[in-house]
Amino acid sequence: MPALLMAVAQSRDVEAFETLFRYFAPRVKAFMTRQCRDGQMAEELMQETMMMVWNKAALFDPSRGNVEAWVFTIARNLRISAFRKAQRPVFDPTDPAFVPDDEPAPDAAYDAKIDARRLHEAMAKLPPEQLELLRYSFFDEVSHRTLAEQLDIPLGTIKSRIRMAFGKLRSALEERE
Repeated sequence: MPALLMAVAQSRDVEAFETLFRYFAPRVKAFMTRQCRDGQMAEELMQETMMMVWNKAALFDPSRGNVEAWVFTIARNLRISAFRKAQRPVFDPTDPAFVPDDEPAPDAAYDAKIDARRLHEAMAKLPPEQLELLRYSFFDEVSHRTLAEQLDIPLGTIKSRIRMAFGKLRSALEERE
């Protein structure tokens, strides 16, 4: 077998490859059939394996192993690649994650702008210590515990001030509706 593979590698000997093909093709196909349980896929993978043997015959190194191990390593790697490729999700351009959101209606955009302005006005009326805690907690995403440690204020006080700030914001926003 190594001599046949070397003939394919050195002089692209078609007869040597035919001999290799007749010997390995049925064995590789049987291996693929056992592995993937799909006759059509097994046939395709066997064809790919034998094409790789033809194209990469020069890479065979007899000191690293025998021809059969080399051919079946190629077959195994092709089967793994085919399995991975089959497991990849198919790109769906209509998937909601890839479709841009519709532009809001002009009246909804106007209402959102007014709501944002009202929220900013209500926040401006908060006591500085409550406003500072809201900014740290919700805009900078600092945890309550970290705020308590950084500002040297008890955790309960942090939570109370934030709760009072929410109450004031809620009242300010509800009275204007």
